[in-house]
Amino acid sequence: MIIDDNPKEIEAMKAFHRGDRKEGLRLQEEFASEFRDEFKDKDHCSCEKACRYHGNCKECVAIHRAHQEHVPNCMRPLINKKLKILSELTEHTIANEIEPHQEVLRPDC
Repeated sequence: MIIDDNPKEIEAMKAFHRGDRKEGLRLQEEFASEFRDEFKDKDHCSCEKACRYHGNCKECVAIHRAHQEHVPNCMRPLINKKLKILSELTEHTIANEIEPHQEVLRPDC
């Protein structure tokens, strides 16, 4: 099962955007049901960093919400994809102003 860019969830969002909430909710529940079945005994976490909260999204997200400093690793590709689109407005010149934290630059990641 594909989680990121899942076709069923994409269709659900299209339904929501065109005002068909009933269809959007139906498709969303189908996705959630398939997710529950597929991953009840499998690892679904896309984070490759060794972490005690790996696969425990509820606690991981709560921790990140609590400290408000950055987002979970699994959310970074999604957010970076959106930021890249915005960065195109300035020919990606923001890249010249960004220096990653040492934590991000660790060679063991």
